[in-house]
Amino acid sequence: MAKNLAQGFLERNNLASHDPKVAMAKRCAREGVIAGAKAAAIASIATAIPTLASVRMLPWAKANLNHAAQALIISSVAGAAYFIVADKTVLATARRNSFKQKPNAETYEFN
Repeated sequence: MAKNLAQGFLERNNLASHDPKVAMAKRCAREGVIAGAKAAAIASIATAIPTLASVRMLPWAKANLNHAAQALIISSVAGAAYFIVADKTVLATARRNSFKQKPNAETYEFN
């Protein structure tokens, strides 16, 4: 029943012809998520070490950066790295895939 509903939906909205495009878009998004997660992990480690070290060694940081501030610094850098790298990866993958497609010869034919 659900399969018939899905097929009917695809046929009505003509999404069946776009199936390769949808699959390519999902693959681009998946690559972006993976690259963004890797970048966020690296950025959080690279931020956590100096943040925690400065709180222990610098009197100003010890007095003014409580646990919430430290967590905010680390998580904001990790979130920014995730979104920047994921966006750049999705765009680069989409651009690379768009150049692989050959242009339609019928559209460029002049009579």
